[in-house]
Amino acid sequence: MNMSDDISALAAALSKAQGAIDDASKGAVNTFYRSKYADLAAVRSVIREPLAANDLSVVQLPKTVSGGVEVTTMLLHSSGQFISESLFMP
Repeated sequence: MNMSDDISALAAALSKAQGAIDDASKGAVNTFYRSKYADLAAVRSVIREPLAANDLSVVQLPKTVSGGVEVTTMLLHSSGQFISESLFMP
């Protein structure tokens, strides 16, 4: 994991945003397991406003690397503070 030297403003903003985020509705159906789940659109609809109201954004940066793809996800705050992590997928 990577992060800025100080994440105090990001942590405070994330705490406020999490307090305002409602559960995503489970409107999609997995017919194989006969279960319902919240799809990406449902998750985005409940997080978009609380994140924006607290000066937070999420960015995903894919890139091709030897043997697969790597996606870096970053949580950014308007102060310039960030937390990021990368995931390699063969």
